[in-house]
Amino acid sequence: MHEYNAKNFMLAAMGSVGGDHFKDISPMVTPEGNVVMSFSFDSYQLEEEELQAKACQAKGVLTFMEPACEDPEPQDRYHGIYFAMLLAGVGFLLPYNSFITDVDYLHHKYPGTSIVFDMSLTYILVALVAVILNNALVEMLSLHTRIAVGYLFALGPLLFVSICDVWLELFSQRHAYAVNLIAVGVVAFGCTVQQSSFYGYTGMLPKRYTQGVMTGESTAGVIISLSRIFTKLLLSDEKENTIIFFFISISLELTCFILHLLVKRTQFVKYYTAHSKDGAFKGAVDQGTGYRVHHDVTAEGIRFENRLHGQERSPPDPFGQEGELAGSGTYVRFDVPQPKVKKSWPSFRDMMLHRYIVSRVIWAYMLSIAMTYFITLCLFPGLESEIRNCTLGEWLPILIMAIFNLSDFVGKILAALPYDWKGTHLLIYSCLRVVFIPLFIMCVYPNGKPSFGHPAWPCIFSLLMGITNGYFGSVPMILAAGKVSPEQRELAGNTMTVSYMTGLTLGSAVAYFAYSLTSMSHSTCFHTETYNGSITAGY
Repeated sequence: MHEYNAKNFMLAAMGSVGGDHFKDISPMVTPEGNVVMSFSFDSYQLEEEELQAKACQAKGVLTFMEPACEDPEPQDRYHGIYFAMLLAGVGFLLPYNSFITDVDYLHHKYPGTSIVFDMSLTYILVALVAVILNNALVEMLSLHTRIAVGYLFALGPLLFVSICDVWLELFSQRHAYAVNLIAVGVVAFGCTVQQSSFYGYTGMLPKRYTQGVMTGESTAGVIISLSRIFTKLLLSDEKENTIIFFFISISLELTCFILHLLVKRTQFVKYYTAHSKDGAFKGAVDQGTGYRVHHDVTAEGIRFENRLHGQERSPPDPFGQEGELAGSGTYVRFDVPQPKVKKSWPSFRDMMLHRYIVSRVIWAYMLSIAMTYFITLCLFPGLESEIRNCTLGEWLPILIMAIFNLSDFVGKILAALPYDWKGTHLLIYSCLRVVFIPLFIMCVYPNGKPSFGHPAWPCIFSLLMGITNGYFGSVPMILAAGKVSPEQRELAGNTMTVSYMTGLTLGSAVAYFAYSLTSMSHSTCFHTETYNGSITAGY
């Protein structure tokens, strides 16, 4: 009988929601000690709740209109999601690495120019603009939309340069120089939007997935270095080995894109991204207007409460949101808010306030990662690409860059070791890496007879710099997301990427000063025209 009356009253209450004669009144505890049931008619939640109710019923859980069951945390079986995030890190640094790692081809095609420095500076300047833009659009465009656009911007220039410039040779040397710089700029925009979005993305997942993405960045350098070494060893023709080198990079980038499209649909990713945004969502849901209908089935009494937009909520129901069993009667509450209002973009003041709040918490981590990459970009890839030796010739910069990429990869793996660094301690150790700048300068200066002239010295310095770069470039990014609330983690990841790119930009600017030290440092025993045979002649 109670069920029949409740159903009839539901229909009557829903039909009379718009009346103006309802009085604001708060529910009171019924003296009979009744059973409380809570029904919610939020139109924008009905589909989700219906699916949840079905899932609960399948598990044998008794439900009304608001199911209380929750799915258990999904597991990353066989570490497939971690592997996908590692490949994601490969995807957003692989295109740029493809352009700068074929340093032998660039030196041969553009002799006497600062092509590697120009590419590096172009990439960093465009990337800084892109990361700031992405940080501003984080609340406006969806995460996966930004990532997809980034992949498309990365694949396009790789295809264009490999086919039109390297293979078909459609441009003169002067025009090809400009085309390559433009291509690097487009790649920088796409990959940086993609990279910044991924750090926000993994910030919503457990910590190890941020470490996986950063390990993937180093993996990209390792893969590209090995690809260049093997294509150069197996094929003597410069044009052929460079074309194959670029097509390997394109295939890997396309694989990373397809894998991302598959992973974002997994239950694991959906679970954590939904829970990270749950706090903000719940705050927005309770701000609508509507009527609350309270029906005491036993006493046949009805009371109404009208909530206005912006009005503070009435004191909490003594029975609680879910309803409690208190006796033999039945007490029913119906919530009928108005439909959800269309989401509007936040104001500029709100956006800046959100970033200020996050930055106050993670400022030491921001400075630490900026300093780490500032010191690295002062030396890599620019200065390292200009270190030569009469015995190894053009192979020396290739080997130095390969050693850096391998050791950077090791450093990022070490970053997975559990240790709770303080932000100020990380900042101090990051600053100590400045010692690498004078050490590398002495590998090329004085001109012709550098202080550290033996090829082993730059290899050792590159090894140490790579390990420290991998470690102190990853730990701040991993720890920063855990210092803020779950709904702020995507923003924290984007803010850390802004600091990261700021360090890269300043480092690239300083690298031009280092280039002036190498302009006359090449030994007369080395000739660019015979670089393909230099490794054979050296032995």
